[in-house]
Amino acid sequence: MFERYTEAARKSVFYARFEASAAGSPYIEAVHLLLGILQADPELAIRVAGSPEKVDQIRRLIVKPPVPKPGTSVDLPLSQESKRVLAYAAEETERLNHRHIAAEHLLLGLLREAETPAAAALREVGLTVERLRQEAVDSLD
Repeated sequence: MFERYTEAARKSVFYARFEASAAGSPYIEAVHLLLGILQADPELAIRVAGSPEKVDQIRRLIVKPPVPKPGTSVDLPLSQESKRVLAYAAEETERLNHRHIAAEHLLLGLLREAETPAAAALREVGLTVERLRQEAVDSLD
């Protein structure tokens, strides 16, 4: 499933799985994907957010204290919203005529899945779909 993903995008999903497991979640949610991106590609996070302080603000907006649940597997399935985020990321990759799905595309997918806490946190620091599309064009072309 992840053969078209760049190394940073794959790491983002890997870290998202870890974040979901650590939080005791039965699924990888959009907020876990966002946390995974922030961890996998900190330079991208700072570049698109504008400052390390804004990256910290995003984390504060979405991180909740973990509720440990015994027996949570690291092989967690994606939630329906996360599946839509990945589908949007693939659409954005095609729209921008890029060959591989990168972390920038994942961020675009997160913003397009607008009714999630992850999208709200990104909007809170001033990120928009248009701005992220431009970032993807500038950094990946």
